[in-house]
Amino acid sequence: MDYFNAFWVGGLICALVQILLEKTTLLPGRVMVILVSLGAILGWLGLYQPLIDFAGAGASVPLLGFGNALWKGVKEAVDKEGVLGLFLGGFKASAIGISAALIFSYLASFLFKPKMKDE
Repeated sequence: MDYFNAFWVGGLICALVQILLEKTTLLPGRVMVILVSLGAILGWLGLYQPLIDFAGAGASVPLLGFGNALWKGVKEAVDKEGVLGLFLGGFKASAIGISAALIFSYLASFLFKPKMKDE
């Protein structure tokens, strides 16, 4: 059942974002910023952790989950380091995910021939 919940919650998030992209004039970069900010706000309100507990990776992998992870890192660092945690927390919480994305995309560039998109 965990896989099913992860699948439909993650799919619903992706479908809603796709509708947002197609029905508005918002650019993808702005939508990504909205999603990360919304994840942080929902984490601050205490609404996102129950969704992660229910859906697992279906809620933690999309950009909403990244915003929530940033919020958790900042909150933990502020509790530990004080005001300096505002600057440290987000970096500590997201370093592994960002590093993995950079390393795997770099490795993928060796396996595939990237091309510029013709317009």
